[in-house]
Amino acid sequence: MNKVYGSAAEALDGILHDGMLIASGGFGLCGIPELLLNAIRDAGTKDLTFASNNAGVDDFGIGILLQTKQVKKMISSYVGENAEFMRQYLSGELELEFNPQGTLAERMRAAGHGIPGFYTKTGVGTVIADGKEVKNFNGEDYILEEGIFADLSIVKAWKADETGNLIFRKTARNFNPPAAMCGKICVVEVEEIVPTGSLDPDAIHLPGIYVHRIVQGEHEKRIEQRTTRAA
Repeated sequence: MNKVYGSAAEALDGILHDGMLIASGGFGLCGIPELLLNAIRDAGTKDLTFASNNAGVDDFGIGILLQTKQVKKMISSYVGENAEFMRQYLSGELELEFNPQGTLAERMRAAGHGIPGFYTKTGVGTVIADGKEVKNFNGEDYILEEGIFADLSIVKAWKADETGNLIFRKTARNFNPPAAMCGKICVVEVEEIVPTGSLDPDAIHLPGIYVHRIVQGEHEKRIEQRTTRAA
């Protein structure tokens, strides 16, 4: 089966529909599937729920879909540095489900392994626990968190072979592997596609069994915070 597509739009063709849940990789501006997010914007798909560590910035990442009002709900850990996100949330235009970062990553990973839920101490006694089942283990309270089973995963990797085995570069590994695992369909954008068999098996971070479609393209290398000293 050919997994390689000519463009992000082609890779998403026949997959997108209004109201879907999308798991997206990335942390800050690192490892953002920007080509696929641009293609979703151009497709006009709306009422979307995104499970992602953060919502990008105003003009990059998921932020571009907030500008076009295509996002209905965010399941996130960190939503700072995005003025449009803040405006929509405070005005009641956008739903928000806060998750601690480790919990969010585990919810994705759990779904990728077919685990519907798990208990964790993180969030006990806080608003994170509101409405969730609490169970006591050995005298300690834990809350039940559900796995995130997404309709679609979109992720950014550094290198792939033609069967979808992936290597992530440095901190771009972040949320991308668990996000890739939890979707019914996983579409990946990469900087380079190499022939099958040319990757060291011990260097592969995510096996191709999770990956359905791949697109190669040019990516912007943004710096989230730049600090310089006076000359």
